[in-house]
Amino acid sequence: MNASHRSPTSWPDARAIAARAAVKEAAHAAPVIRPLSEVLGQVLAAPLAALTDLPPFDTSAMDGWALSGPGPWRLPTGSKDQGHQGILAGHGETTPLPDGHAVRIATGARVPPGATAVLRSEYGTDAGDGWLHASPAHPVVLGQDIRTRGQECRSGDQLLTAGTLVTPAVLGLAAAAGYDELPTVRRPRVEVLVLGDELLTEGLPHDGRIRDALGPMVGPWLRALGAEVLGTRRLADEADAVYAAVAESSADVVVTTGGTAAGPVDHVHPTLRRLGAELLVDGVAVRPGHPMLLARLARANRENPTNRENPRHRENSGNRETPGSPESAEAPKNAESPESPESPSRSVRHLVGLPGNPLAAVSGLLTLAEPLLRTLTGRPAPGPAPAPLAEAVQGHPRDTRLVPVTFRQDAAVPLRFNGPAMLRGIAVADGLAVIPPGGAKRGMEVDVLDLPWSASATEQPGHADQARQRTDRATDGEDISPREGPA
Repeated sequence: MNASHRSPTSWPDARAIAARAAVKEAAHAAPVIRPLSEVLGQVLAAPLAALTDLPPFDTSAMDGWALSGPGPWRLPTGSKDQGHQGILAGHGETTPLPDGHAVRIATGARVPPGATAVLRSEYGTDAGDGWLHASPAHPVVLGQDIRTRGQECRSGDQLLTAGTLVTPAVLGLAAAAGYDELPTVRRPRVEVLVLGDELLTEGLPHDGRIRDALGPMVGPWLRALGAEVLGTRRLADEADAVYAAVAESSADVVVTTGGTAAGPVDHVHPTLRRLGAELLVDGVAVRPGHPMLLARLARANRENPTNRENPRHRENSGNRETPGSPESAEAPKNAESPESPESPSRSVRHLVGLPGNPLAAVSGLLTLAEPLLRTLTGRPAPGPAPAPLAEAVQGHPRDTRLVPVTFRQDAAVPLRFNGPAMLRGIAVADGLAVIPPGGAKRGMEVDVLDLPWSASATEQPGHADQARQRTDRATDGEDISPREGPA
């Protein structure tokens, strides 16, 4: 790694570099075949083509009578007196329906050969004389209320593209189209390393120590971006401890918090130099979050033999203690089982170094981690999401600013608490507005980065549509001011 000083990368370029960093690894990753019960939230690794016609045969769209030819229609003898149910859903092919006859049929039932239409129950009259009459107000039309075979798709039709996020609706479509299992993109395995002797895991701040806000936040954030989070570990501010943790991690992506600057206990850069890492991004012209970084690592040379022999132990690796640190965060209980085909590692690893200030770390997650993980998970890049600013926002003279905003009447309202150490603003935000160098005037359209749990991130209506439904949302005392200077 080149240890010489580098000029910070522009914010757009940093995101583009992060998105391209793992293209080769993503292209060569083998898909994971999963049963439908396990694919919710996964990403399709291949297009979804129908395995059958939908519907697979002509079916009735309504409860009523299957008809053959013009009416009136002869009913089966004694059907009403003997409680004859007619043709029900799930029954096999029935005998042909003669011309001029009708038979009771249920919604979803297979239409008998010879049927030309279905008459809804409320539109027909069975007077008990063995004949069925249609209401004069609802004349029968050829083919009415019959769902013809292949109406939705034919076998072989492409239903969804690769990269589609598997939602409950996608699960239903896949099942209807004949699938029992689906090829999915392997989730990248991520380990979080929280650095800082000053951090507490419980209780109130005291004696110069503060609560760790990033340990509880970063892992779930990465999981929302599609990663399999192996665990979160807290490390002492010791060079050897940081080096060992990064060198021995079996994760595809290591995410560190803190230690990315050049202070006496900032050990991320020295660790990368010892590992011979390639720095792809070393500082970004963005506020907050200027000292974030992205590096490419070689695959770990060492791996705990216990991890190879007992994959379950690897899942709980977030619980192991690191030398010099008696504290460690609990590994996520819903982490995916490494006994699945998820376990094989990619040949190249990456490290995302986040600043230690909480909102600056959020900036790093959206600038570097999100594009990197988007590529590794096979998700398509989101389209531009511009929105007009409700108020002017002061800018940095040279750097991009990321400012938490909420939406009211389709406009982005900047939130006051946007300093690098603050989370109060982002906690109630709908997204982060991208403010260009020099600032933005009221009414100017700026791009807004959606948060990973926002509706648009799960293929639902975006922030503008949400805003229409949420114009009166309370902000619990949050002051709104566009005039606070750049942090």
